[in-house]
Amino acid sequence: MNASRPSTRRLAIRWLAVAGLVSVALLDSAAVFAQSSIVVASTTSTEQSGLFGHLLPEFKKASGIDVKVVALGTGQAIDMARRGDADVLFVHDQVAEEKFVADGFASKRQEVMYNDFVLIGPKADPAGTKGQDIVAALKKVARANAPFISRGDKSGTHAAELRFWTMTGTDANKGSGYRACGCGMGPALNIGASSGAYVLADRGTWLSFKNRADLAVLVEGDQRLFNQYGVMLVSRTKHPHVKTAAGQTFVDWVTGPAGQAVIARYKIGGEQLFVPNAVK
Repeated sequence: MNASRPSTRRLAIRWLAVAGLVSVALLDSAAVFAQSSIVVASTTSTEQSGLFGHLLPEFKKASGIDVKVVALGTGQAIDMARRGDADVLFVHDQVAEEKFVADGFASKRQEVMYNDFVLIGPKADPAGTKGQDIVAALKKVARANAPFISRGDKSGTHAAELRFWTMTGTDANKGSGYRACGCGMGPALNIGASSGAYVLADRGTWLSFKNRADLAVLVEGDQRLFNQYGVMLVSRTKHPHVKTAAGQTFVDWVTGPAGQAVIARYKIGGEQLFVPNAVK
C-alpha cells in the first residue's frame, strides 16, 4: 500500500500538468478565434458604392479574417471608434481623422485611396450650375432658391459640403430650397431623383446608383472636390479590448500591394470608383 502512494501522486501530478497544458491550448485557441473577426467603422460611401462587397472577400481569402462593416456618416463612425466599438476606422474627413490621431485614439493615419465629389442635379440645370467651379455653382443654387438635398449627417460628404458653402459667403442663406435629410448618400440621391434637387455626392456612390431618374453630373473637375480616404487602427492604449493583431492585418493588407490592386480593379461600366494611393 505504502509503495503505491508515490505512484498515485505522480499520476495525479501528471494529470494536472496535462490538464494545465490543455487549458492553455484552449485559451490560445480562443484568443486566435477572437482575433479572426474585426469590426470596421466606415462611411456609407464605401458600403453603398459596393467597394466592400468587392474588397472583403479577397481579404478573407488572403487572411482568414472576417470583417463586419458598420457603415455610418464619417462623424458617427469616428464617434463609434472613439468609444472603442470598432477595431479599425476607414473614413474620409482628413481634418477629423487627424484630430482622432492627435487625441490618441490611433497612432497614425494612413491614406488608402481617393476619388472626388461631384454636384448632381437635373439635366435641365435650372440654376445654371454646370461647369468646374463648385463654389460658383452653389452660389447659383442659393440665388435661385433651387432644391438642394444635404446629407446633414456629419458625414465626410456633409463636412465637405459645409466647407464649400462657407467658401460661397452665403452659407447663412443657402436658399429656400435647401433641405437636410440626415441620411446616407444613397437615400440623399433617391430624394434628389424624386424631387429634381441638387445633391453633392461622392463619385463612387453615384456610379453605383441605379435610380438616377433625370439626374446628371453637372459640376466636376474642381481640385477642391478631391476626396481622400484614410484608415486607422484604433488604439489599444485607449481601448485594451481592440483586436490589434487582426486589425493591423487589415490595415497592412488594404494599404499594401494586394489590397491596392483589388481597389484599382473595382469598376462599374468601365469607370474606376476609387484610385489607390497608399504611401508606405
